[in-house]
Amino acid sequence: MVFYFTSNVVSPPVTLFMGADKHENEDLIKWGWPEDVWFHVDKVSSAHVYLRLAPGQTIDDIPNSVLDDACQLVKANSILGNKMNDIDIVYTMWSNLKKTPSMEAGQVAFHKDKDVRKVRVAKRCNEIVNRLQKTKRESFPDLRQERESRDRSEREDKKKLLREKKEKEKEEEKRKKEEAELRSYATLMKAENMTTNYDGNDSDEFM
Repeated sequence: MVFYFTSNVVSPPVTLFMGADKHENEDLIKWGWPEDVWFHVDKVSSAHVYLRLAPGQTIDDIPNSVLDDACQLVKANSILGNKMNDIDIVYTMWSNLKKTPSMEAGQVAFHKDKDVRKVRVAKRCNEIVNRLQKTKRESFPDLRQERESRDRSEREDKKKLLREKKEKEKEEEKRKKEEAELRSYATLMKAENMTTNYDGNDSDEFM
């Protein structure tokens, strides 16, 4: 089961989501999207909260208000973190999560520590947590199917772009060829006109 929350501090609203337990977290880790940003309380057990970026967005594009919502949500879903003040929330792109066979369920490491960002949260903000809780909904998504569908759509888009690129190159090649033929024809016509205007007689001769 996956819990979904709507953050309406931006327009259009964005969705935050997390697994119900460590086993759901495993599925989210396995079938995450390249557009997903992962949040967790630093050095303390907590939920794994995700934010899915829109196409073309990067981790730098996350508005501060959305970042606050994600951090408050992950803090509120940490037994220890929820009781603590001045805690750090770490976040990074899903692609930076590292999972090895020896790790326990829900446990992750990072491929590159330098790509992990950190936010200090002073205390729990009930206003944010309560607002998000009111939007909470439960679902049992087929995470594998969703990821495969996403990848299939991406492949189709890339093929479409490649076809369009080839068509443009073909049209450009055709245009250049036609321009070259026109230039060649114009040069030929000019040469023919020069030949035609000269009749071989010297106009200064008298009969």
